[in-house]
Parts: sequence; structure tokens; C-alpha cells
Amino acid sequence: MKKGYTYILSNRSRTVLYVGVTANINRRMAEHKSGKGGVFTRKYSCNILVYYEEFMDIRQAIAREKQLKNWHREWKWNLIKMKNPELIELLVM
Repeated sequence: MKKGYTYILSNRSRTVLYVGVTANINRRMAEHKSGKGGVFTRKYSCNILVYYEEFMDIRQAIAREKQLKNWHREWKWNLIKMKNPELIELLVM
């Protein structure tokens, strides 16, 4: 089984949210930071990690991403603020 991560990015002013999934969060964050992420993240400058979840199986991470993408914006902010109330940029270990 391959690990997986579901993550949420925001922009500097915390006005835009992006939900993504990856098997290697450190590599993926480097891609977002360097502008090699997706079109949406480049367009809206979403490269600040504000939330992530780790799963032992990438399929669980994919299912969670699909779930979060269907959530209302307010629900996503509430989820983020439960783990990251100050909306600081998170570092992945």
C-alpha cells in the first residue's frame, strides 16, 4: 500500500481554497511553490498549505479529496480552523 495525502492550499490573503491529493506531499508542495502545480493553483497563487490529512492508503486519500471537493466553502474553512485556527502555513515532516 502506498501512503496518500489530502491537502488544502490557500493564497496569501486566504481568499481562495484548493483541495488536492498526492502520494508525496513534500514533492507536491515544492511543485506548487515553484509554479509547476495545476492551472488553478498558478492562476490564483494557491501555494500555502493550510491543512492536510495523511492516509495509509492512497485510495482513502482520493476518496477524501472527492468528499472535500463537494463540501461548501464554509465547511472547508471550519475544518481547517479546527486544526489550524491561525491559518498559518503548515510544514510537512
